[in-house]
Amino acid sequence: MIVETQNSASLQKKDTMITCYDILKALVRTEKGTVLAEKQRKYLFRVADDATKIDVKRAVQEIYKVKVDSVNTVMVPGKLKRVRFKTGYTTGWKKAIVTLIEGQKIENV
Repeated sequence: MIVETQNSASLQKKDTMITCYDILKALVRTEKGTVLAEKQRKYLFRVADDATKIDVKRAVQEIYKVKVDSVNTVMVPGKLKRVRFKTGYTTGWKKAIVTLIEGQKIENV
């Protein structure tokens, strides 16, 4: 359960303080992400595995000072990797696709 505190930059979750920077881990910069940003105002973020769409929306609005239209999330599964005779998987992660309102733009990209 998430409770908004006085400072909108931090969210309280199960007796621990979680900041917006804990929710958004990185802006994913790929060829596909660049095309989405230029043409459809969609930005890709690597986010915490337990972050909800509402958490991601508040974090993006607080950090980048933009208005968010919608948020879609995807759990990206780990890839199968093989080293000599051993096989294993890389760690899976959560990706958020954030759509901004018309006329908004994130300048860091």
